[in-house]
Amino acid sequence: MSGFLLGIGTAQAQEGDAARMFGTLPGVSQASLSPDGQKLAFLAPGKGQANDLFVVNIGEDAAPLRILRASGDPEILLWCSWASDARLICQVGGREEYGGQIYGYTTLVGVDAAGGNTKVLSKRRGSNALGYDFRGGDVIDWQSGTPGSVLMMRSYVPEANRRGPSLITKDTDGMGVDLVDATTGATRVVEKPRRDATEYITDGKGAVRVMGVHAAAGQTGYLGNTRRYFFRPRAGGAWQPLSAVDMSTEEGFDPVTVDAATDRAIGFAKVSGRYAVSAVQLDGTGKGSILFQHPEVDVDRLVRVGRDKRVVGATYVTERRHMVTTDPKVEAMAKALSRALGGKDVYFVDASADESQWLVWTGSDIDPGRYYRFTPAEKKLRPLLDDRPLLTGRVLSPVKPISYAAADGTKIPGYLTLPPGRTDAKGLPAIVMPHGGPSARDEWGFDWIAQFFAQKGYAIVQPNFRGSSGYGDQWYQNNGFKSWRTAIGDVTDAGRWLANEGADPARLSIVGWSYGGYAALQSGALAPDLFKKIVAIAPVSDLAKMKQEAEKYTSGALVRDFIGSGPHVREGSPAKNAAAIKAPVLMFHGTLDQNVDIEQSRLMKRAIEDAGKTAELIEYPGLAHSLNDSDVRSDMLNRVAAFLPK
Repeated sequence: MSGFLLGIGTAQAQEGDAARMFGTLPGVSQASLSPDGQKLAFLAPGKGQANDLFVVNIGEDAAPLRILRASGDPEILLWCSWASDARLICQVGGREEYGGQIYGYTTLVGVDAAGGNTKVLSKRRGSNALGYDFRGGDVIDWQSGTPGSVLMMRSYVPEANRRGPSLITKDTDGMGVDLVDATTGATRVVEKPRRDATEYITDGKGAVRVMGVHAAAGQTGYLGNTRRYFFRPRAGGAWQPLSAVDMSTEEGFDPVTVDAATDRAIGFAKVSGRYAVSAVQLDGTGKGSILFQHPEVDVDRLVRVGRDKRVVGATYVTERRHMVTTDPKVEAMAKALSRALGGKDVYFVDASADESQWLVWTGSDIDPGRYYRFTPAEKKLRPLLDDRPLLTGRVLSPVKPISYAAADGTKIPGYLTLPPGRTDAKGLPAIVMPHGGPSARDEWGFDWIAQFFAQKGYAIVQPNFRGSSGYGDQWYQNNGFKSWRTAIGDVTDAGRWLANEGADPARLSIVGWSYGGYAALQSGALAPDLFKKIVAIAPVSDLAKMKQEAEKYTSGALVRDFIGSGPHVREGSPAKNAAAIKAPVLMFHGTLDQNVDIEQSRLMKRAIEDAGKTAELIEYPGLAHSLNDSDVRSDMLNRVAAFLPK
């Protein structure tokens, strides 16, 4: 049976318009299944940064109904999910610039599944508020025990009557937990606000069991280096210490959820320098156990299913992502679905309240992905929506895991994507594409940028250089900034490997986003004759300036420590070494980027031009770090394609 015909929010593309096909945002995101399993809600992109919430009745073969729209200027819908069969809750977010600083904010709203009756559920600020808190809160438990209500983290600020003689004040301050009726907005305090609280974790059945606290360091106003967690016993009582996480080393138990059946907090902790799934009893003994670890890589995600988001397994990435499960039913479903879908990866997205209906997603390197509803009792798999309908029927390129030798002989893992039909890189123009982060890694699967370049005839290597996360502390080293010589050395060695594989060295380029943009620029300074063109999207260019920019925010001390001090700050800054760069540089940056300030790109452009070299900067007004605009992404791909050697 075919899926829904979705002519919403996806730009039209003519055959041959590869930039439009690959640059258009995914047509579906944040999909969720109603508690009765009969309706699907999802977000779809509109014009510019706008996006919409759609609901569709699966059983009736009805067309999706748009029930909520965010204009994108500045609000966008971040996620929506079901509070009941008749009511959804959405998180709305946005960014605006005031006084030269960019502020992000969120708000929670409720809306009927049929549309209408929209109501703000975040804590409203009165005119007597004595401060600001742009955090709109989050839903932490969809099964509160009270029908139609959810448990929400909500932020409070103190209030005082500054316009009259009344002495009435409200001194509540910080993040607390409230039981909120998703329809009326009526509330009841569950956990009183605490100024330094940043996180609350429930057992998925309506009980708040863990609180995360991140306090400022003394009177500095900057967040300290330790995040602490506390637990409340099952029988109730005062908060008791659970764990502490060092923000620099990431050592310590980091809880994610609570398993009510075993009275344990489940999360992650490092074992021999690698993340493992761990558990700690919530009975005051502090007894912990390792639930799953891998000898080579981090175990980095939990598999959670059902309305209570219970843990049934974990995943890790070697060359590909792998899942291990503790639930025989889930494991059997995953294997059966993968076989039925030709061996593709299968992920459980959501389930009905009785788990008779499951929302699953499947995809691969040559398949951008599709959503299905699975009914186990009937062994019925119904296709629903494609992630990228413009690419339906398009022949895409397989992604091949590779490894190459760095200058010191270390084997560096990565991925090679070739044009469709090609089995080697001989004679091809080529691109090294380092990932962002630096605390990140690339993994096997569909990548819209790499696939676009493959369609244009390029060979692309995505290296997981030393400084990448996912491989443990030894591989991560001191992060990609402090250990930039090793990280960038591995990136440039990926280019040399491509040339040794037969790619045309005269048409070798480097393209990167965020830290990848930094790596592209710094590679141009470290190996000036290697890459013939450099493309940097939202790059860091000056480490000292990055520390200075961070001083405006509470995370300033954490950023300062992450970058560090010493000769590497200047030596590892592309803007300070622009005179060494020989290749032409093309940069892109959104003007409302909170991750990397646009001044980083502007500074780099000036530095290159002052050195008598060529640089171009394309600024996209009103866009953030990810450039979430189909027209903008398509424009960027077209500009890059015209810039790179063919």
